[in-house]
Amino acid sequence: MSMMLVSRRYVAKSMAGVAGGTIRLFSSATTTACSGTGAAAAAAKQSTRMGVPTWTKSGAVYWVQMDCGARSAGTVALGGKDDYEEEKKQHAADHGSKPSVDNGSGNKDEKGIASYWGVGPTKLTKEDGTHWKWTCFRPWETYKADVSIDLNKHHVPTTFLDKMAYWTVKSLRWPTDLFFQRRYGCRAMMLETVAAVPGMVGGMLLHCKSLRRFEHSGGWIKALLEEAENERMHLMTFMEVAKPKWYERALVVTVQGVFFNAYMLGYLLSPKFAHRMVGYLEEEAIHSYTEFLKELDKGNIENVPAPAIAIDYWQLPPNSTLRDVVTVVRADEAHHRDVNHFASDIHYHGHQLKESPAPIGYH
Repeated sequence: MSMMLVSRRYVAKSMAGVAGGTIRLFSSATTTACSGTGAAAAAAKQSTRMGVPTWTKSGAVYWVQMDCGARSAGTVALGGKDDYEEEKKQHAADHGSKPSVDNGSGNKDEKGIASYWGVGPTKLTKEDGTHWKWTCFRPWETYKADVSIDLNKHHVPTTFLDKMAYWTVKSLRWPTDLFFQRRYGCRAMMLETVAAVPGMVGGMLLHCKSLRRFEHSGGWIKALLEEAENERMHLMTFMEVAKPKWYERALVVTVQGVFFNAYMLGYLLSPKFAHRMVGYLEEEAIHSYTEFLKELDKGNIENVPAPAIAIDYWQLPPNSTLRDVVTVVRADEAHHRDVNHFASDIHYHGHQLKESPAPIGYH
């Protein structure tokens, strides 16, 4: 606990301890009056706690008692490290938590920090009562994928923008096939680094539009951000299956930088083109995962046990395999296909997205 002094006539110039404690007096005008012993000093200290003015020869000095959780390095240096550590312990005792402890690796004990700010981690459990170990998603964000969705739906390009979107995606497939060939694990990982971009860009632009125009989005901000998060979870899953090499990581950085800016520009110019392109991109993703499943069935790719993160995220049985994971991921892509083609159709009919309720939670 530290105390701050605000003087009406003098600027703080020095600091002094009071009775060997941790009180800091930020004024040279009151150091003499308050640093002594006896009844005068005790009365001064008592008055400061009560928040009433202390009268000195130099004028009235007003005290404000403040609960300070941290101090700058300069204050620590002036007060001394031992005093600072003692204050940390006292602060922790006042707030019913342990002081943060350095374990030698630079990490601090989280319990003291979390208790102070009130946003500490909550203890979560699964339905069976076991500990929930994931921090990237929560139990209420898990779901069972609808694998009965129609995988063969296709939007036939008719307008100029449709054809441009369709052939843009087709042109992107050729270098992907050339680079990855039949390495579908790495191909899926690369695909998800791109597929997770459109939802985030679209949600961000709709968010800014909503702020500028003081209007609701019809739930489309949340729907698109859900799509981006779902695609990112696909990536987190396939990282457990295929470890990216250094040149693949470099490729991801390059492709993501180009695609993010290109897609944002395309969305600003024509949202109906942007959503249509994502719809065709998801159709290609369905095709890629279908080929992935064929290779698994042929035995060309080992059908390893499903990663633990996939079992929890899609609520899969404990004995699930990689094939089960690819199946639910393909179903997700089919849902994203439907959402983006639907969004493009809304624009083609001359409406705004906010006029049609967004398919939030559509899995």
